Amino acid sequence: MTDPNCLFCKIIAGDIEADVMYQTDNVLAFSDINPQAPTHVLIIPKRHIATINDLEEADSEEIGHLFAAARVIAKLEGVDEAGYRVVMNCNEAAGQTVFHLHLHLLGGRQFRWPPG
Repeated sequence: MTDPNCLFCKIIAGDIEADVMYQTDNVLAFSDINPQAPTHVLIIPKRHIATINDLEEADSEEIGHLFAAARVIAKLEGVDEAGYRVVMNCNEAAGQTVFHLHLHLLGGRQFRWPPG
């Protein structure tokens, strides 16, 4: 399922260019155009799911693919040993600006807690 108005669906379809760094049958990962860390990769499911609130029990495997991709990408980017952060925002108040589920993988610098 795709949404013809969704920016990330257009990237998946190849209608909009992105710096793709990893891809499987289920997942696409590309560099964030507004990076918040030296490593900032967006990891998205190829199937359109707007927010965490739209997930169903049957989507558990889909979410697993996102985190498995994060592990691989962190190693490829060389941030796996030092540490990295994965973030998923849900809705506007949390900072979600593209309504297609996605993980932010951030690394390459020291992070603080609590965030934001």
